[in-house]
Amino acid sequence: MGSPQFLPLTQYRRYSEVEMTKRAADFHSDIARRRTIRDFSDRAVPRSVIEDCIKAAGTAPSGANMQPWSFVAVSDADAKRRIRVAAEEEEQEFYDHRAPKEWLDALAPLGTDPNKPFLENAPYLIAIFAQKFGVLPDGRQVKHYYATESVGIATGILLTALHNAGLASLTHTPSPMGFLNEILGRPGNERPYLLIVTGYPADDATVPDITKKSLDEIATFI
Repeated sequence: MGSPQFLPLTQYRRYSEVEMTKRAADFHSDIARRRTIRDFSDRAVPRSVIEDCIKAAGTAPSGANMQPWSFVAVSDADAKRRIRVAAEEEEQEFYDHRAPKEWLDALAPLGTDPNKPFLENAPYLIAIFAQKFGVLPDGRQVKHYYATESVGIATGILLTALHNAGLASLTHTPSPMGFLNEILGRPGNERPYLLIVTGYPADDATVPDITKKSLDEIATFI
């Protein structure tokens, strides 16, 4: 094992306290506008926008810098249709048989049901996979550390990047999601983590009348 190599930190930007305060407040004000939607326009989104958002997600920190994620951006109509059919089958089973009453009661204010037309209507689906292990060119396996946590961080950055670009999004987690491996041709070392639906809101899009917890409810300063 060679000695670790380090480079000077040259990209850090130092701000005055006044500018820091303004930047933090402005960011909060902007990200607070982000809402999950289920009514998407079929208006096309430039591929370059999706590419840059995924590249932003790829800057996330990860355990031992293993970067244990794969992103599959799906715009093909047939692939989206196949994903919708498979997802709705799992969702129907969930709502009819697997979901406990408490879970269904929690979902009721959001107005969700097994029908997922947004999986076809939205211009892009981004399937996120967590790599349980890496595979070297010679076929050897490399353990990935904190893969779930790392992919979760990358997902958060991706959602934020999509919002920053002017797109709306929806996080979708039909369970189980093994059909994504089959439809998208992903290898066995990748586990479906999340499906992000993204695009422009439909002109008549609506969102649930809900609020977020206050700072006092989510944070403690000691």
